[in-house]
Amino acid sequence: MEKRPFSELGLSAEVLKAVDKLGFEEASPIQTAVIPPLLEGRDVVGQSATGSGKTAAFAIPAIELVDPKLKRVQVLILCPTRELAMQVAEDVNKLAAFKRGVMEVPIYGGQPYDRQIRALRAGAQIVIGTPGRVMDHMERGTMRLDDLKMVILDECDRMLDMGFRDDIDTVMSGTPAGRQSLFFSATLPPAIRTLIKRYTNNPAEIKIQALAQNAPQVEQMYFEVQRRAKVEALTRLIDRFDFRHGIVFCSTKIMVDELDELLHARGYATDRLHGDITQAQRTRVTEKFKRKGFEFLIATDVAARGLDVHDLEVVFNFDLPNDAEDYTHRIGRTGRAGKSGKAFTFVSNREIYKLQSMIRYGKLKIQRGQIPSIDEIEEAKENKFFEKLRTTLESGEFVKQERMIDRLLEQGHASTDIVSALIHMMHSGPVEPAKAPPPPPKPKPEPRSYRENRGPREDRGRPGPSQGHDDRGPPGDRHEKPQQDRPGRTGREDGFVTIFFNIGRKQMITPSDLVGKIAGVTRQPGSIVGAIDLKQRHSLVDVSAKHADDVLQKMAGVRVKGVTLQPVPAAQMS
Repeated sequence: MEKRPFSELGLSAEVLKAVDKLGFEEASPIQTAVIPPLLEGRDVVGQSATGSGKTAAFAIPAIELVDPKLKRVQVLILCPTRELAMQVAEDVNKLAAFKRGVMEVPIYGGQPYDRQIRALRAGAQIVIGTPGRVMDHMERGTMRLDDLKMVILDECDRMLDMGFRDDIDTVMSGTPAGRQSLFFSATLPPAIRTLIKRYTNNPAEIKIQALAQNAPQVEQMYFEVQRRAKVEALTRLIDRFDFRHGIVFCSTKIMVDELDELLHARGYATDRLHGDITQAQRTRVTEKFKRKGFEFLIATDVAARGLDVHDLEVVFNFDLPNDAEDYTHRIGRTGRAGKSGKAFTFVSNREIYKLQSMIRYGKLKIQRGQIPSIDEIEEAKENKFFEKLRTTLESGEFVKQERMIDRLLEQGHASTDIVSALIHMMHSGPVEPAKAPPPPPKPKPEPRSYRENRGPREDRGRPGPSQGHDDRGPPGDRHEKPQQDRPGRTGREDGFVTIFFNIGRKQMITPSDLVGKIAGVTRQPGSIVGAIDLKQRHSLVDVSAKHADDVLQKMAGVRVKGVTLQPVPAAQMS
């Protein structure tokens, strides 16, 4: 079964907008097959397991069917477990985000009746519930199904295995005869066939075969990470394994842009691909990535489809894919031609249930992993350096430095101190006298490539302050609220130099934005930044004279609020 764009399935503008926001750029095979007959009003029997992307397959037609003006139950979705009911309710809520007046409510055991009754009285049109609790509400008279237009039985085989056969009969018998019916089941044993025959009318039968598409050469792991900690987890894993070439998949175009900017600010060479990027630029980025012109490609599924890149070390699922098929397509981009690769997936909150369903559906082999600590990252770097040093010593392929070593020994330095000083210099670089500010740097061309001035990879494991997030209050108040610990600029502070930045209040920049970005990019404390004077189109920032060169070099080409920075010493602007 081929995939089709959602725009070709006859959906409303509101649902297409929600689908686009969620990052579903193409319908999965089950969605492509099920949505059209449901929109036509036909009954459907779908043979497909959880993990195939079937929730959207029935949720989208259900939302399209609802009359927002009618505040009565119009769609009933039966699920075998409370966890699945909650997950389906969340998906329905997201897909109906732009459908004004459409409300959903999950109904399951273990939750107080009062809360559910209030939602039903408020006019919820879509009910997602377990058979027992739904039957209870019907018997109490707190949920009437007189205006029901569609009933959906999700995972019928599991409901029968759990002993819900009588409850299903009771619920279905209480629904209007003219309603539309949808049965979803991984298998269709005789008991389910009996239900289908009794409660459907000439249904369209659709079967999506589960395929095991494992990549044997790919080590697959998942990590339970809160959404706000994903960037930190990603950079730790990159530094722990010293990855140099990989793809990071995100679910939305907005997330691709944000993650590209965040990683670039932390010193990683990245570029991006998604549907809003022109074909010419996509071709340019793709060819550059194939040549290893940068380290990590941040992309959506559709943008990266057909991308054939050899020697990929890793694939990151920054956002969980829509279904098992998309997952196997993603991870199949590494571990090719007999080579090994790694695929790391981040899940947060209840996404773990969706991942487990995908594992069952696709017969995937994914192990749980732990995000490495800072100490583990440092130990890994130390071990790598040790092996490199040992190999060099054993090969003998290095220039002897007896004369310099003898001079140091004659001055009383111990041999261990000499070696330690050399290793220290290799990691941190020799101490150099302060230099005059460099000439204004030219803006970096797009797409971005390696930044020649960044430090060695070994210095990039530790995170800087959060990029692009601060406690600023409402947007309308941002210009009027001065930064308490950074008063308005009244003159350059002693020991500081002033740097001109080509970004200002017009871009909704705040002092904390600038401080956080400078500290994050340079790996220096925020205290190196002094007074900040925000103008409409530019900003004047006092920076410690000791770190001015570093700030000028490393901030050049960094994107903030969509602007590519071109910092210049303010003295050169006069």
